[in-house]
Amino acid sequence: MLSSQEQTQLMTQVSVLEALQRLIEVVAQLRSPDGCPWDRAQTLETLTPYVIEEAYEVVDAIKSGDKAAIAEELGDLLLQVVLQAQIASEEGQFTLTEVAQGITEKLIRRHPHVFGDVSVQNAEEVHYYWEQIKAAEKGETPAQAQLLSPKLRRYSRTLPPLMGGMKIAKKVAGAGFEWDDVEGVWEKFNEELGEFKEALEEENKTEQQAELGDLLFTLINIARWYDLDPSEALQGTNQRFIQRLSKMEAVADRPLSDYTLDELEYLWQQAKAQLAKEG
Repeated sequence: MLSSQEQTQLMTQVSVLEALQRLIEVVAQLRSPDGCPWDRAQTLETLTPYVIEEAYEVVDAIKSGDKAAIAEELGDLLLQVVLQAQIASEEGQFTLTEVAQGITEKLIRRHPHVFGDVSVQNAEEVHYYWEQIKAAEKGETPAQAQLLSPKLRRYSRTLPPLMGGMKIAKKVAGAGFEWDDVEGVWEKFNEELGEFKEALEEENKTEQQAELGDLLFTLINIARWYDLDPSEALQGTNQRFIQRLSKMEAVADRPLSDYTLDELEYLWQQAKAQLAKEG
C-alpha cells in the first residue's frame, strides 16, 4: 500500500502529465486544418526568433524574482518546444516523444555517477566525465576531443555575440593563450582602437566591421580580466538609458524631437539626477 507521501507524489505526476497532454492537444488543434491561420503558417525557421525571445524573457523573469512571471515565461518557452515538435512531427522528422526520450537518455548516459557505478568526488570530476562521454557520443578520438577550434566554432555559431566572445576568451585563456598581465590587454585595446579609427577614415565597410569586431573582442577580454560580465553590463546600460528617457518624456510638454540638443541635455541631466536620488 502506498504511503501518504507516495500517493501525493503519484497524484502530482499524474497532474503534470495531464497538463502536458492538454498542451499537446491544444497545439495540435491550433495546427489542424480548422485551427489558427497564424499557427498553421509557422515553420521551424519562422519560429526561431520566438524561441530566442522567450528564452530571454525567462531569464528576465528569473532576475526579477517574480514567481508568477517566471512560471508564465517558462510556459511560453515550453510552448515553443511543443510547437516545434508538432511541426516536425507533421513533416515526418521527429516527435515530441523522441525529443523527451532523447534528452532523458542523454542525461542518464552523462551521469554515470548517478545512474551507473562511477564514483566522483566533486563537480570537477563530473565535468570531466561529462566531456569524455560527450566526445565518445560524437565519435571523437581523445586527440580530437582536445581540439579547441570545434568548441569555439560552436560558441560563435550558437551564442549571442557578447556571450560567445566571453566563452571563447575564457577557453583560449585557459589553454594558455593569454596576456602576462592586464596592462598587455590595455595595450592591445589601444592598438585596436587606433586601427578602428584608421579604418573609419576609409570607405571599406568590410574592413571597418572587422576592426570594430577586434576592438569589441579586446574589450570583452578586459571585462574578463576584471571579472565583469559584458552582457550584463550592456543590459544594465540599456535599462538605465530607457529609464532616463522615460523620465524625460514624463516632464516634456511636446515631442522630444521638437527640443534643441541643449534642451534635451538639460532634461537628460535632470532625469539622471532624479533616478540617482530615487536610488
